[in-house]
Amino acid sequence: MKLNLGLIFGGRSGEHEVSLQSAKSIAAAVNKDKFNLLLLAVDKNGNWFLADKDNYLENEDDPATIKLRVKADQQIALAPDNNSNRITRISDGKNLGHIDVAFPIIHGTFGEDGSLQGYMSMLNIPCVGADVLGSAAAMDKQIAKKLLISEGIPVADCLFANKQSDIQSVAKVAADKFGFPLFVKPACSGSSVGVYKAVNEKELVESIVKALNFDANVLIEKAIIGREIECSILGNSTLIASVPGEVITRHAFYSYEAKYIDANGAQLDMPAKVDSMTAGRIKDLACRSYKALSCSGMARVDMFLTENGELIMNEINTLPGFTKISMYPKLIGLTGIEYPELIDRLVDLAIEIHTQREGFLKNILQAKLF
Repeated sequence: MKLNLGLIFGGRSGEHEVSLQSAKSIAAAVNKDKFNLLLLAVDKNGNWFLADKDNYLENEDDPATIKLRVKADQQIALAPDNNSNRITRISDGKNLGHIDVAFPIIHGTFGEDGSLQGYMSMLNIPCVGADVLGSAAAMDKQIAKKLLISEGIPVADCLFANKQSDIQSVAKVAADKFGFPLFVKPACSGSSVGVYKAVNEKELVESIVKALNFDANVLIEKAIIGREIECSILGNSTLIASVPGEVITRHAFYSYEAKYIDANGAQLDMPAKVDSMTAGRIKDLACRSYKALSCSGMARVDMFLTENGELIMNEINTLPGFTKISMYPKLIGLTGIEYPELIDRLVDLAIEIHTQREGFLKNILQAKLF
């Protein structure tokens, strides 16, 4: 019997267009013999639609102008229904079916930050990828750094600032402490959205001000001179770590444009040109970081490899890009797990975690607390 697989994409996110590209690739690769694919499109206003499988994107081959094609009569709501869930059409209240497993591919805010994962949990729907805790911890760079440091995992030195900070003073302290260049990053943003590189104190102040338009907290981070290395992780308790890959950007840094708009913005070397001992260290650090942030299902772990061989963690992406040029599925493919099988495994991992938690919940409800 086929499972109803709800692919959730779009969303109120600065990475909306990237999500559309990822959804297109996943929809094309899903095993139609195993899954009945439901396209749950979320527009930039947060409205949900059950999209037409054959006609849901405009400008689908142009990452700069791609957008949703949905109609008002396709608008839906998800609601609990006797410990299950149902898709209800807004216009007439008709029940259009249910979701057995959700595959969220909304990158960034309201998709990768734990919000959507919590919603799926409330609806009792198994959900691909990290849960609420893992998603939120990995998305918030400030929290992630603190958790990684607590586990003895090396990270780039940084200072934090917020809207209440004396920006001039923070900039001076950062400049004196770390020197230049420095990177300024919103704490909760993905795909390099709102990230700026500063090479002097004036630029640093301007970068902090601009980054605070994207989040209430920002990081001022010491630039790491090294190779940008990525490793794909698949699994819950038992992990598969891919061979490392390397990003060689042709931009000032691996920006949003380099990742998704400029087809020649970066070169992806897969596998990375490193010796076997270094590859093993990269895999080990990726797995340790994954566990430190309570991740599950999948993640792409990004780090730096310096000239002296030091590995420094950068960040973990719990809903990494699934576009045709994305590193995550390509690296997993080098382990022998091709794209359709990867989707199958992610669904199995989601069901495994959900079943385990339902068992815990049952025990809690049956426990005699008094």
